[in-house]
Amino acid sequence: MSTLNETTEAKQKDMLTREEVRAAIRFGNPPRPPRAFTKWWGEGLCEQYGEQLNRFDKYEEDVVVVHFPRPTFEERADGFCWHLPKIDRSGTASYDSNAALPDWKDLPAFLENLPNTDAPGIFDDAKRIAEQAHAEGKYVLIHHWSLMYELIWNFRGMENLLIDYYENPDEVHALHRAVADTEMKLLKRVFEEVKPDGYMISDDLGTQNSLMMSPATFREFIKPYYVEIWGFCREHDVDTWLHTCGNITGIIEDLIECGLSVLHPLQKGTMDWDEVAAKWKGRIAFFVGMDVQKTLYSGTPEEVRNEVRLIRDTFDTPAGGLIYAAGNGIVGGTPLENIEAFLDEIRNYKN
Repeated sequence: MSTLNETTEAKQKDMLTREEVRAAIRFGNPPRPPRAFTKWWGEGLCEQYGEQLNRFDKYEEDVVVVHFPRPTFEERADGFCWHLPKIDRSGTASYDSNAALPDWKDLPAFLENLPNTDAPGIFDDAKRIAEQAHAEGKYVLIHHWSLMYELIWNFRGMENLLIDYYENPDEVHALHRAVADTEMKLLKRVFEEVKPDGYMISDDLGTQNSLMMSPATFREFIKPYYVEIWGFCREHDVDTWLHTCGNITGIIEDLIECGLSVLHPLQKGTMDWDEVAAKWKGRIAFFVGMDVQKTLYSGTPEEVRNEVRLIRDTFDTPAGGLIYAAGNGIVGGTPLENIEAFLDEIRNYKN
């Protein structure tokens, strides 16, 4: 009968070290592809299964994800918030019409009072978790959702923003500049206080068929800020990770030029995996997501296992370049046996 120490030691041996995860990202011949965001419990899943999900605790991940606090849309006493105009939201309205900065006349006041990035204690929890992970030799990924596109359309509303690109380009750039400057100040604190190995954000730039904007619009309004922020990360030897749903094939080359290290999820059903692998394998690490819309949700366990094998066979190289993940949150209605097949096949195929 194994002791608790032996069980813990076995788990630790099964997990990759910081250096081994970096080897996968930087094409340095890792022992196997890392696992991260594989147990991404999405809408309705915990409500459906509750403690039954504890059966998956045995499937360890190789990356310690640490929350990166962002300025709030609600007022805070310490000023770590976006200072926004007071808007009456008592009436019923659609999500997109609830823009936080719907009138450009409020932009000057907004720019004059940006979030207090020196607010004390905001990274204390992240620092504590990261210090423990570093002591155990694990890879630490500092993470938040929404940066340039997603955050900006929360300020303006998506429909407004897509029009703004043509009618109000100067104002859009001013808003992007404020977001980028705020992010850079926070990153400086993160690098000093948390000392992460990687930095991950999201910007859902694609639909099921194509980009939400033209590649030219992306290059004018978003790419320059990615170059700046990700370049700052590279200067501090921090890997850059991006989650962006949909078909973003038209800007993968741009993302590589921006300095991106890891791309997620390469969404199945929207992108041609063979085409992506043929063009960019070996130049960027693919954080490939299991299809949560169809295969994991409504396929058979064997179909799930086959897709895991396809991911490995399509995107991995002896030098590395593959990280396993779920494509997005695994939603309620997904069979437990499919989740088991997904996690088990990741652990065992070619390993």
